[in-house]
Amino acid sequence: MAGARIRENRVLTGMIFDLDGVIADTHPIHRQAWKQLLAERGQRVSEEDLDFILEGSKREEILRHFLGSVPAVEMFHYGQRKDELFHQSVAGLRPIPGVVDLLRELDSAGIPMAVATSGSSGRANEVIRQLGLAGCFSAIVAGDDIANGKPDPAIFYLAANCLQVAPQQLLVAEDSRGGVRAAKSAGMKCLGIATGRLALRLYREGADRVAPDFTGVSLLDLQGLFEDSKAANEPLRAGRWDAP
Repeated sequence: MAGARIRENRVLTGMIFDLDGVIADTHPIHRQAWKQLLAERGQRVSEEDLDFILEGSKREEILRHFLGSVPAVEMFHYGQRKDELFHQSVAGLRPIPGVVDLLRELDSAGIPMAVATSGSSGRANEVIRQLGLAGCFSAIVAGDDIANGKPDPAIFYLAANCLQVAPQQLLVAEDSRGGVRAAKSAGMKCLGIATGRLALRLYREGADRVAPDFTGVSLLDLQGLFEDSKAANEPLRAGRWDAP
C-alpha cells in the first residue's frame, strides 16, 4: 500500500462488510434471478447447484460456471439481464438482523467502514441506498474494481487502502467460504455470518468467530477478537457465537 498513510492500532481500527447476506438479505432474490436467467437459456438447475452463486464469485465467474466459455458480448448481455431480474424483485429488501445497530455503533465510535462485494458497483450502490445506509461507508469496493474475485484477497487489500487501515487491524464480516479465505489471506480477522453446516464450513476456512447475524453483537465483542487473551477465544457473553 505504497503512498497511503496507514492507521495502525492494537485494537479494531476498521471494518469491511460483504454486502449480500451480510448487510442485505439478498440471497433469495439472487437465487431466483439466476434461476430465471438460466431457465431462459433452457437450463434447469437445482437449489444445490445454485449454492455456487453464494461463494463470493464475480458475476463473470458464475456465468462461466453455468454456461462454460461465453463470448464477451454475450457475457455482457447475460449480466445485464441478470441485473434486470434482480431489480424487478428488490422492492421490500431488508437488512440482516442487527447490522443497522452495529453500523451505528461503529460510526459513533469513529470506526471507518467499507463494503467489499463481488457484485457490480451499480447494484451495490442501489442496495445500500435502498436500505438507507449510504452515509455509513467510507468506500464501496465492487467486482468491477478488481481483476480476480474472492477467494483472491485483492478486493480486501483495495478496501484497506481506501480506509487507510493496516490489514491486521481490520475485521471482515463475510458469509461465504471464498470470502473467509480471501479475508484470512489478506491477514485480516474475519467474522462469519452463517448458521448450521455453513457456520462449520466458515470455521474450517479460518473464520475467527461465526454468528447467525449481528443481533446482540457489539463493538466491544468485536474488539475482543483482536486480543490474545483467553477471553478472545471464549463464546460471546450474549451467546451469539456458534460453537465451532
